[in-house]
Amino acid sequence: MTQPIVMIAGGGIAGLATALTLHQIGVPCVVYESVRELKPLGVGINLQPNAVRELFDLGLDAAALDQVGVPAREWALVGLNGNDIYAEPRGLEAGYNWPQYAVHRGQFHMLLFQTVVDRLGADAVRLGHKVTGYETNADGSVTALIETADGRTLRETGAMLVGADGIHSAVRATMHPQQPPIHWGGAVMWRGVTRAKPIRTGSSFVGLGTHKHRMVIYPISHPDENGEALINWIAEVTYDDPSARENTGWFRQVEIADFIQHFDGWTWDWLDVPDLLRHGEVAYENPMIDRDPVTTWRDGNVIVLGDAAHAMYPTGSNGASQAIIDARVLGACMVQHGASTAALQAYDETLCGPVSALILRNRGAGPFGLLNLVDERCGGTFDDIDAVIPPEERTAFMAGYKAAAGFAIEKLNSAAPTIAPGARAATPQG
Repeated sequence: MTQPIVMIAGGGIAGLATALTLHQIGVPCVVYESVRELKPLGVGINLQPNAVRELFDLGLDAAALDQVGVPAREWALVGLNGNDIYAEPRGLEAGYNWPQYAVHRGQFHMLLFQTVVDRLGADAVRLGHKVTGYETNADGSVTALIETADGRTLRETGAMLVGADGIHSAVRATMHPQQPPIHWGGAVMWRGVTRAKPIRTGSSFVGLGTHKHRMVIYPISHPDENGEALINWIAEVTYDDPSARENTGWFRQVEIADFIQHFDGWTWDWLDVPDLLRHGEVAYENPMIDRDPVTTWRDGNVIVLGDAAHAMYPTGSNGASQAIIDARVLGACMVQHGASTAALQAYDETLCGPVSALILRNRGAGPFGLLNLVDERCGGTFDDIDAVIPPEERTAFMAGYKAAAGFAIEKLNSAAPTIAPGARAATPQG
């Protein structure tokens, strides 16, 4: 029996991971992406070990990921006077069976795109095709409403529609027309990259400062012959009054001089933040935004995943990772139930509740909540962190976040593959 076609709205990380997963289990699919040409846009993101495991199971191995990023070795929080609050090994060095990767988002995106084209064919991703909504049909099929870059309006019908079209998802808006607007809590991020020598272990993720005023710094490439790597940085300030900004929709390239003054004096013997910023190749300003959780990610034979389902603050470094997990859980449900309504229902029941809770946890600062505690107890400056927050309290705090985000080490290492090698989607019943 020929499997029914699955339409995927959006050719980002979530949509392409879904396409690769469906192809792996034998479910035909097509991706509709609004832009005419995919380009390697963006700066750094992290792929947690639970997501890297899934990429390896898709045949994207360490050699492939090393072309777009670097394995992370350490995760650390540092106070305002440059002293450590918390530090731990990450990935293989922490005892995971899989590495954690810090990657250039655009290059990783292009790796997924090229892999989809190689495996599914050039016509599997239809560029210049924007899904603007959908209609459900009496026979259970779904019609996607599409606008093309050359001005045409199309109606494409398939067995089901996967909305992987990001935080401004038209699929989600159709599914939940009364959803609240995008939520912004007042934090502004300036993101950029600088070629410089990596700090600490040479592959450390460092969060520095306080919850309302911080830097995040980590390399996203292997060092060159001069010992320099592409260093991803995020400079962040939270405004007490969010109305101080006009809106929450901006994402624009800015001059580093527009924000560098917020980090005057952030200089220690191991890091010079103003110098790092001044030598940035490019900088983008954007808000830290998310969406309120919804009660379901499914409407008949339509689902949402990735940012369309759970746009969240990037405080836990797991937005892209969760998008990959979404795709794999969807695939696992189809292995059990076929490309059917039952599979979509199982996917929704498995993920919607727990990941919705994670959205709110990240809104509450996620793992950066330790910076909040330090700020509350000593103003961010200390000589002995153990006198501010005991080691047991710091360790318990981080363990709680890892468990909520799905990468607690013992549980992940002992878990069976999400999709068993060679598994194929079951033939739908009924």
